[in-house]
Amino acid sequence: MSKPLDLLLVGVGGQGTILASKVLSQVGLEAGYDVKMSEIHGMAQRGGSVVTQVRMGEKVYSPTLELASADAILAFERLEGLRYLSYLKPGGTIIINDQAIAPMPVLIGAAEYPENILEYIRSRLENVVVVDALQKAVDCGNAKAANVVLLGVLAKRLPLDKEIWVKALKAKVPEKLLEINLAAFEAGYEG
Repeated sequence: MSKPLDLLLVGVGGQGTILASKVLSQVGLEAGYDVKMSEIHGMAQRGGSVVTQVRMGEKVYSPTLELASADAILAFERLEGLRYLSYLKPGGTIIINDQAIAPMPVLIGAAEYPENILEYIRSRLENVVVVDALQKAVDCGNAKAANVVLLGVLAKRLPLDKEIWVKALKAKVPEKLLEINLAAFEAGYEG
């Protein structure tokens, strides 16, 4: 890989965004790349915005992405995907979990959750993949594995061997949850 692979993961607290970015970083390390990762937590509780940036390549000097530089965005929630569209480079891919989680202003009635987010994104980008990761995870036995379903969808689109992803999952996912997470990864990869 001559140029670093720049990836942005966005979601809300409690969706497993951090674990997914740790698995993704491990994938890069297993592939023999230099990897840098940056985390930004909004509110330090479930429901707050969580953003991670993962860069991997022969040599990576900074973990942070510039606007319009991400090769792919992995959005764990629709509104978070919309919020960070400006980070996607021209021709990049956004993978969106078709799930809406109302932020606090919506919950208290101070704002409305935007309608037609997916239509808006599709009207502006060529490479949009929408996945019902939550349902796929439920079908695998655990709704919390939606993050790994999304990793499977991403893995299918990146130039990194599937075996490396499985090895990274085995390294980062707790043993008691590994079987369900491997099934979730497969559901995303094949889905």
